[in-house]
Amino acid sequence: MKRALVTGGSGDIGRAICQRLGHDGLHVIVHGYQHPEQALNVADAIRTAGGSAETVEFDMTDEQQTGHVLAKLLEAGPIQVLVNNAGVHADAPMAGMSSAQWRLPIEVCLYGFFNVTQPLLLPMIGARWGRIINISSLAGVTGNRGQTNYAAAKAGLHGATKALALELASRGVTVNAIAPGIIAGAVADTAFDATAIKNLVPMRRAGTPEEVAALVGFLASEEASYLTGQIISINGGIA
Repeated sequence: MKRALVTGGSGDIGRAICQRLGHDGLHVIVHGYQHPEQALNVADAIRTAGGSAETVEFDMTDEQQTGHVLAKLLEAGPIQVLVNNAGVHADAPMAGMSSAQWRLPIEVCLYGFFNVTQPLLLPMIGARWGRIINISSLAGVTGNRGQTNYAAAKAGLHGATKALALELASRGVTVNAIAPGIIAGAVADTAFDATAIKNLVPMRRAGTPEEVAALVGFLASEEASYLTGQIISINGGIA
């Protein structure tokens, strides 16, 4: 059974991704840091549905702690699927943005990406099979007011995705990013009302976490073996 690690697995999109991968027959390692009890609930739901799951807790901005936890996980063999889903907002107009606000999304989205991904690469390469799927954002493609920090972090993740895909293309490991637009859930529900969504999205609705998870499921599959280095937008037609 292939193993998948999903960072930020307790949020709306993370939960849907974990459940999809569990349904697809992978053993899912659900990462939670700020809300470990929610990660436990996600793992329990996967097991109740007949799947296989466990939880793991670490601060992905802490390189030493992350490396220690991943080393323990790797004792059981390579992790073949990695979904870098964890992210954080610290929104503010840049003219009034503090240095702490600037750093936070970059530390999680970029330093966290490195801290989690780098230790898993050699085992993936040794297995000659792997899937790295980075969850980005529309903000990293088009920018967004009040999110200069977040957009910079996600755009940086796009560059890392493309470069790492080139490094691993001959090793049986694919690297892609998904850039969701407005996806129904706690974050979007507080930021957009129904009228705003209809005005912003050509499909006139928010996407669902399950639609994002379905794309992750495909990218994690054998059928996606010739697809790498791509930034795939899923946003209801926003240009």
